[in-house]
Amino acid sequence: MRRLILLGLFGSLALTACAQEPLLPPPKKNDWFTKAVTKFETTVAPAEAKPGQTVTMTFTFDLADGYTTYPTAQVDKNAEGMVNRITFPEAGAVVFVGDTIDPPAFKKKIELDLGIKELRYYTGKVAFERKFVVNPSQKPGDITVTVPAFKLMVCDASNCFPAKSLKPEAKLKVLPGPAVAVEKEFADEVAKALAGL
Repeated sequence: MRRLILLGLFGSLALTACAQEPLLPPPKKNDWFTKAVTKFETTVAPAEAKPGQTVTMTFTFDLADGYTTYPTAQVDKNAEGMVNRITFPEAGAVVFVGDTIDPPAFKKKIELDLGIKELRYYTGKVAFERKFVVNPSQKPGDITVTVPAFKLMVCDASNCFPAKSLKPEAKLKVLPGPAVAVEKEFADEVAKALAGL
């Protein structure tokens, strides 16, 4: 009798344990990112700059085999949705100038079922760049330059995934003045951006 009671008790405990075992969590929406992007980093060059100096911010990432990404602008109107979108901050400690520079070594293909005659894309290591000017009145010291949103679009052979929204940032050391003259090609753009501050 005692043996039967013990067996019944162990059976009840086992059933309770199974009932209480948590369910597996649902897959995360952007799980594809950890598989597709093996590395993502943001850098500035030079890492130390004087007020008024031009600096280049670079977003570099490595795609795993079988994945592709896209430029920030397509030449084919029917492919205009196949792009990465980068939102830069308003003028402050730094002023972003010019346009984003897409990697020059793109590949291209035709997607007739989508009406696309030229779809530009990238594989492997990819790097986007944009320049900024250190505010001529910026005080010396370490600052963090943050980009509010880098919406990264990636596809594999059969799917395009929901864009992954990243918030890249990089450290910059602002050197003591005096400020250097803003490069001529960016002078008007910087002056206009800082006029309202």
